[in-house]
Parts: sequence; structure tokens; C-alpha cells
Amino acid sequence: MSRYAKDTSVPVANSKAEIERILERYGADQFMSGWSADQAVIGFTMLGRQVRFVLPMPDRGDTEFTVTPTGRDRSADAAHKAWEQACRQRWRALALVIKAKLEAVESEISVFEDEFMANIVLPNGRTVSDEVRPRIAAAYDTGDMPNLLPDYSGSAGNG
Repeated sequence: MSRYAKDTSVPVANSKAEIERILERYGADQFMSGWSADQAVIGFTMLGRQVRFVLPMPDRGDTEFTVTPTGRDRSADAAHKAWEQACRQRWRALALVIKAKLEAVESEISVFEDEFMANIVLPNGRTVSDEVRPRIAAAYDTGDMPNLLPDYSGSAGNG
């Protein structure tokens, strides 16, 4: 499988600005972005919900960047260029994901909460994904699965 935008020349700053424009066009009320050595984050508020995307950034020292596909060491400049390419690719992919989700909502293919559920920030500051992912893993580890349909046995009015 080919990675989306693997050869993009669009600078990270342009992708970030594009994301901000997309969010503004689709009605976001607020936007923020930030970064650290190993991740970038964007957040926005829309339809009364806070949404946060954490974008893991590639490790500059990873052999993916320091060694060629044939196993030869890359020069420091070549390694830096390969790392920058990986960063550009990730930002382009994030722009695509956000735009696709917002267009699905705009086109009434789905609803906002369904499209952004994993990234919605709850009042405790954690995302829905942070809260639910461990529960999903536990359910599969233990085999204790919830029923797909509610249990209506014994309920009045069901027959």
C-alpha cells in the first residue's frame, strides 16, 4: 500500500494553515496548534465540542531516515531531508482526514460526533479515545463482551 502524500513538497506550515482555513470554512469557533519534539497537536471547537488531534512526529534518529533502503548510512543532510519529508507527509494526511470528516458531516453522510468521536475532548481533558480504548482492549482480552442489543426481557410493553 502506498502512503498518502509520501512525495509531497507542501511545507508543514502550509498544511497547518490549510487545516486552519478548512476548519474556519466549515464553522469552527476556535483553533489552536502546538508541538513538542515527538508530537504536534491541533485543537478546535465546533458545534459546542472541543476536538483534539495529536499527531505523532517521526523520530529524527530512526533508521528510516539515517539509513538508505539498501542499508547504507545517509549523510546528515540527506537524513534531515528524509525526516522533513515524513513530517510533510503526516501533516498532509491530517489535512485530508479533517477535510474528509467535515465534508462527510456537511454532506449529511454522517454526524459530527460520529466523525470526530475518538478526538472529542471530554470535561476531564481526556479524549473519548483515551477513555474507551482501554475498555475495548479489556473486553477483547477477557471475552466479556457487551450485548449488541439491549436486553429488553421483562420490560413492560415489549412482547
